[in-house]
Amino acid sequence: MDFQVVVLAGGTSEKLSPLVSKDVPKALLPVANRPVLSYVLDLLEASDLKDIVVVVEGQEAARLVGAWATSAYLDRLLVEVVAVPEDIGTAGALRAISKWLTANDVLVISGDLVTDVLPGAVAATHRRNGAAVTALLCSVPVSGPSDAASSGGKDKAKKPTRLNIVGLDMTRQFLLHIVSGTDVEKDVRVYKRKIRAVGEMEIRSDLMDAHLYAFKRTTLQNILEEKEAYRSIRLEVLPYLVRSQLRSSPSGGEGTTNDETGDATVPSNSHLQCLSQHRILAPSAFNKYLLSAEGTYRCCVYIASKSKYCHRLNSIQAYCDINRDVVGDASHLSGYSFSAQNNIIHPTSVLGSKTTIGPQCMLAEGSQLGDKCSVKRSVIGRHCRIGSNVKIVNSVVMNHVVIEDGCHIQGSVICNNVQLQERAILKDCQVGAGYIVTASSEYKAESLSKKVERFG
Repeated sequence: MDFQVVVLAGGTSEKLSPLVSKDVPKALLPVANRPVLSYVLDLLEASDLKDIVVVVEGQEAARLVGAWATSAYLDRLLVEVVAVPEDIGTAGALRAISKWLTANDVLVISGDLVTDVLPGAVAATHRRNGAAVTALLCSVPVSGPSDAASSGGKDKAKKPTRLNIVGLDMTRQFLLHIVSGTDVEKDVRVYKRKIRAVGEMEIRSDLMDAHLYAFKRTTLQNILEEKEAYRSIRLEVLPYLVRSQLRSSPSGGEGTTNDETGDATVPSNSHLQCLSQHRILAPSAFNKYLLSAEGTYRCCVYIASKSKYCHRLNSIQAYCDINRDVVGDASHLSGYSFSAQNNIIHPTSVLGSKTTIGPQCMLAEGSQLGDKCSVKRSVIGRHCRIGSNVKIVNSVVMNHVVIEDGCHIQGSVICNNVQLQERAILKDCQVGAGYIVTASSEYKAESLSKKVERFG
């Protein structure tokens, strides 16, 4: 298909602290006991896109990701891992490798995307429309566990309530307007010239930018070169292209032209939920020539059906949600075969007397549970030692964790090599690698991690 594939896999991330560390970069965070990056790479393989550049922030993170990818995808994919400086943003990461891009079109995918939408479908739409950019839009995922118990702790309270707003033409092929939820104020402004040009626009607040884009290479490279201050694809590069496509030429300034006076407003905030089918009407017909004239950018979308799964691991809440989904309603993404009880219990694991592993659970190899334990809607990693009378609900327990007798864990994430001493209680907590939770202690909505000692 003559597409180059770039996977932006990040590095360490403060948003995911203390889950992400120098030893476990974001790309290797386990989802159903598989690195999250494996979901993207498997998806690319399914679309027969096998020549892949994985961009990782930080030399050490890149080394770890490279070692894993070489081992896991030997003879399957040609994966080249490239290190770029930390904290340069998605546009900065692309700018750092821009000279390596030589194909006519470039597929850019976030390494934290977990979806069953094939990238090949987006690429085919992009090529068919001759677009400058084609963005994958998906339904906004439902966050939080399926029962009353919460998950994710403090991160849940910080979840944004304002959603992205996109404007589409009535064929739902062209992306005409996009505003990030973080930029939405009381009203959404839409220039009258834009409405006159397209005739009719559908405003949607129920779609998520999945961070999967097909770009025309020369367009992408030109913008990265001209707009040196741009750091974000989603917040800067894509909106710039969308603003530019309805001008007489792309060089006409930052989104305004002489006759682009006045604006129409769309109410936001509390009214966003009812905007999914709201239409702004104007008397003129959709002037397609404005989107195909020489010297303009054509911005297109591929909208995934509501039956498709699409979620990004960009917060602790999302991490909990995705782990729950991949062993639950989206189990087809896991790559595992589930038992008749709708769970996965590795044959090398050991269960004590009267211990129950419920449906939508996973227990990895070499892990041992004592007597009278209860595990519900949770993922337990490799070589964990769990005592008796332990309850684990809606949680993720990573590898080599020791949980002593009588502990209760709910809605929490326990990282590698953690020790919970007897009768410890955790609710909606995150526990960083190597931390020791003392006996009979009780924590709620806390982030626990070892202090990093600094020398010199």
